[in-house]
Amino acid sequence: MTAQISETLIYGGKKIAMCTEPLACYLRQSDIEFESNSTALWRGYEGTWELRGTEETEQKLYLVGLSALDKETNRKLDLKDLFPEYPLGVFAHWFSGQIRLPQGAQLKYIHMGYASIYEYDLFMEFSRGVLTKQYAIHNKLPEVNVDDIEIPAFMKKGE
Repeated sequence: MTAQISETLIYGGKKIAMCTEPLACYLRQSDIEFESNSTALWRGYEGTWELRGTEETEQKLYLVGLSALDKETNRKLDLKDLFPEYPLGVFAHWFSGQIRLPQGAQLKYIHMGYASIYEYDLFMEFSRGVLTKQYAIHNKLPEVNVDDIEIPAFMKKGE
């Protein structure tokens, strides 16, 4: 799998790349599929998210932007096409889980999904769209490089 274009989270006035797809669960439940026009965007859409609220109040996750291609007509779609009653953002009440936000310098590029390794990851945990916990983990390069693993001779091409 090719490395994927990330979703975007607006947090503290900054745009941050997300290595999670909170809309995926909603799309599966609603039997909605988008057309992919790139191997770097298998899901067929890009979403922009925003954390609304303050540390003193509940912080909630909202989908505030969407760019997608309709699978049947190849017509460009946006947020109001999917959620016409919420043109300024829809509360992600369907999402419970963890969002990974890579931070700092890229330590290792991995050409697969969201597997690249960065200096640290900020994790946010949500229950029905409400932020319940956040924490950071500092990363280091893996001790074993997958490219350096010994491959048995019988598995090598031409041997």
